[in-house]
Amino acid sequence: KFAMVAPDVQIDDGKGTILISSEEGETEANNHRKLSDFGIRNGTRLQADDFLQDYTLLINVLHSEDLEKDVEFEVVGDTPERIGPKPSEPTPRNISNGSDDGAQPSTSTGK
Repeated sequence: KFAMVAPDVQIDDGKGTILISSEEGETEANNHRKLSDFGIRNGTRLQADDFLQDYTLLINVLHSEDLEKDVEFEVVGDTPERIGPKPSEPTPRNISNGSDDGAQPSTSTGK
């Protein structure tokens, strides 16, 4: 969902409990455990880092009973596909001869 390549995910509680590691095999034993096994509940915050993409997310876990059938989780907020393109910077204005009167240079060929 977050387009991460090699994420490291830890509980943002100051203890540094790592749930997912980008190091192969380091957290493989966690794959079949539930979030509640780690004390993750409504309001818990996770930090996900993808160093290959210089990309960090803070994830707030919120419990909901209102998900549709067979939906395990829902992403709410600014995901990459929802952010859209960055607004373009203002176009620089052409100023010639120290004047900003809108005059444009001549393009005539003199024929």
